Amino acid sequence: MEEPPRRRRRPALSCFACRRRKIKCDRANPCARCVSTNTRCTYRVYSHDGAAVPVRAHGDGAELTALSPRTSPLVQTPATDGNIPSTGQSHHLPAPGMCEAAPAAPEAGYSNGIGDNGIPSPSSRQEVGSDFRDLSQRIRKLEALSASSLVHGLGETGRHILARQAGLRDSATTLKKTRLLRWSDWMGTAPEFQYVYRCFEAARGGSELAKLQSNETKVLIMEIDDLYKKCKRIARDLKANRPSRCISSPRPSLEPPPRMIADLMVSLYFQCFEPVHRILHRPSFEAEYQGFWEHPEGVPISQRLKILLVIGIGSCLRDEAGPDSELRGRVQQWIYTAQAWLSGPLEKDRLDVEGLQIHCLAMLARQIFSIGGDLVWMSMGSLIHRAMQIGLHRDPKHLPSMSLLQAEIRRRLWYTILELLVQSSLDSAMPPRINFEDFDTENPSNNDDDEIDESTTTLQPRPREVYTSNATQLLLIDSLPTRLRIVQLLNGLHSELAYPDVLSLSSEIMRACQACSKFTADNRRAGVTAFQRNMCDYLVRRFLIPLHCPFACQAPANPLFHYSQKVTLDAGLAFLSPEPDDYFSRLMATGGGMYKEGIRCATSAVTLELLVQAQAQRSDGTFQTSTRQLDVLKQAVNEISTLSWERIRQGETNIKGPMFLCIVLVLADSVDRDALCEFTMARNARDSLVLCHHILETRAKAIPLLSSNDGSLASSSFDGDQGDMGLDLSFDFFFPNGNGW
Repeated sequence: MEEPPRRRRRPALSCFACRRRKIKCDRANPCARCVSTNTRCTYRVYSHDGAAVPVRAHGDGAELTALSPRTSPLVQTPATDGNIPSTGQSHHLPAPGMCEAAPAAPEAGYSNGIGDNGIPSPSSRQEVGSDFRDLSQRIRKLEALSASSLVHGLGETGRHILARQAGLRDSATTLKKTRLLRWSDWMGTAPEFQYVYRCFEAARGGSELAKLQSNETKVLIMEIDDLYKKCKRIARDLKANRPSRCISSPRPSLEPPPRMIADLMVSLYFQCFEPVHRILHRPSFEAEYQGFWEHPEGVPISQRLKILLVIGIGSCLRDEAGPDSELRGRVQQWIYTAQAWLSGPLEKDRLDVEGLQIHCLAMLARQIFSIGGDLVWMSMGSLIHRAMQIGLHRDPKHLPSMSLLQAEIRRRLWYTILELLVQSSLDSAMPPRINFEDFDTENPSNNDDDEIDESTTTLQPRPREVYTSNATQLLLIDSLPTRLRIVQLLNGLHSELAYPDVLSLSSEIMRACQACSKFTADNRRAGVTAFQRNMCDYLVRRFLIPLHCPFACQAPANPLFHYSQKVTLDAGLAFLSPEPDDYFSRLMATGGGMYKEGIRCATSAVTLELLVQAQAQRSDGTFQTSTRQLDVLKQAVNEISTLSWERIRQGETNIKGPMFLCIVLVLADSVDRDALCEFTMARNARDSLVLCHHILETRAKAIPLLSSNDGSLASSSFDGDQGDMGLDLSFDFFFPNGNGW
């Protein structure tokens, strides 16, 4: 019996994706549904004789590329590589439903996908396989989106705003003193600070000076200029005594202080710094330290430098004599000598574990004493290369047999180098130059130093919840992948920063901070000090402000980024209100490098929030009735001012920071920002300079000063962070290039 003729189906005008999802298709090219879901939009156009021709859309406004029935289904678009010739034929068709496609001679079995023998044709199987792969890929994307996206459900406008932001913007690629702007500088370019810039511009005699109406204000501006020049003159004389400024400096003294003082400094180092940055094995160091005092003439230079650096680092917490004391000067000479020893001709005694220990101690000391602390990232490149040259990036189990003690020291030292590298990358806004695929070194064990020596053959690690001398480093290692990812996204040349990624990374940092807090609270009686708790929290939490910085600056104009504004403010306030501890407070008042950069970021975040909140309350009429939140922020700014003056007492010579903060407070107190009290702003700026001049003058009277023109160098490679436009709370992003300030 002859089969009845097959009834022709009504041609489908919707795209394949909308037909599968059983939703309405607008038949555009491509359709709106496929654009919103980022799905390939493909149509099937029927000719007059019923032959089906698949047609694919290529984005908005693109032409449709149809497959000829005689063309292999594998070849759907022309080859884009000029070296590979295209084997398919392309036909440009209008959108489906607008007009009919050009008729094509159908090939047998192509119209319905079934051959003459009843077996699906290869083209039909290929089409089904392609549809299945597309559907599987789409399901995976939707699952990942629902699991990770924190902005799911926003409208198209919101998704567009939160889509992508370059990690390194072209607008942020600006040179300041031959260096790229850092994240704390970049936040300071917010428009809310432009009023502060106007005051600085007037104070230095710029174009804003002519706009001042009051003669009294102009007199104050003249006093400000005179005081500023006096302060800079004293600062140059103070810096003339630095070891790097002397053309023909005498041979540096490598003699330690008296034994009693040295013992105290070594004890402070192991109590505060060594639990965080694992560099030394304490029993081994104590044996060397004892031999150093018994036979000082037979101690090699590498061992002497290591001992002197430990003494010097510990002295930063107990040197009550001030920044210009004899001990501080000797410590600076030791640091310069160690740096010169490391930079000299590479000998075998420098390319070993002891040489790396000296290098790590020198990097730490340079940041503590602000000796090129903002240039540490460059030196860290040499340190990481030396470490990899001697195999620290490979786990000891892959290396020739060594003692258990040496293997453990190598693991600890490697992760200390990574910690210093990540911190310096964040401070300098430069890439870390290492990935987790570049090393396979395992985590060090959770054991105290006295549990292991050269004779140890087996070592049973303690549980992670038990406090040991290595527990703090392990806490930092837990968050190291997240922090390394952050600096790669922030500082990578071609990286893109998505706001959902920011929220995800921020949550991981928050969890790491909570883990540190819980562990230290549970082991308070086991020996965890307040210094260690503050330091561990500081080294992890400080990544939040640069991470949210690009979005927090947009929060006043875009409420979607209000969370970033809150995170940066909370982190800044946390830096300014740590757990009370004299040692940590002293480090924040004297330290440079990573210790100083965190305070600069906190200052930018808090002052920006103060100005934004003040303006918002002026706009809604609650400026004079609801003052509680503003009072908290003003108190925080006052604390920063106190800290900046203390830093000047402890050795800093930059005086623009306190002046900036005084002007910010005046702006925040002004009822009408457009009618600012010029006289009050100038008076507060003058008062801050009077105090700074008094502090510098007191320091100058305490030491014999050399003239800045006698036997001194014009600049120093290690004094970049305390120069004329010093980076400590200096806010140089307010000043145009070439000004006299």
